[in-house]
Amino acid sequence: MIYLKLIWAYLKIGLFGFGGGYAMLSLIESSIVAPGWISEQMFTDIVAISQMTPGPIGINSATYIGYVAPGVDSAQFASPLWGVAGSLLCTLVVVVPSFILTFYASHFISRHRESAYVKGVFTGLRPVVVGLIASAALLLMNGANFGTVPVDIIISVAICVVSFVLVFFVKIHPILVILLSGMAGYLIF
Repeated sequence: MIYLKLIWAYLKIGLFGFGGGYAMLSLIESSIVAPGWISEQMFTDIVAISQMTPGPIGINSATYIGYVAPGVDSAQFASPLWGVAGSLLCTLVVVVPSFILTFYASHFISRHRESAYVKGVFTGLRPVVVGLIASAALLLMNGANFGTVPVDIIISVAICVVSFVLVFFVKIHPILVILLSGMAGYLIF
């Protein structure tokens, strides 16, 4: 039964998650945290790890949740074999709908590239994607990421601001900033 639930959750994500990983975060979060497959803290950890590893957030989360969810749902599915099967299943389910839709959409768009309707659709989608990315940013501004004690919140925001300044203005490589931020968080917290 857990595999059918996973198929349904990641089929929705694969079909309706557009605009990139950040835009999909709220859909992924509601699909995997609400059923109790992972906690909110684990979700924020998945997002952080997904950003440091190759591959999109949707696929990385599908692989991880597919591995963890069978064991969380039932003790009889706690073996690594069931987890690997869940990982493969979720990864395929999240990729195949997007692949099919992208293949069809690219064919359709190339045929109707100059259409005012197609141009209008893309013009209308831009603010939606920006809104979805802003929604993902707000979703990640929670106690699991920034703490609940005022001092922890101030320190977390300071690390965030310093990281942004180092990458955007000072032009330090993001991987180095990730490592420095991780070390700072480890030493402080």
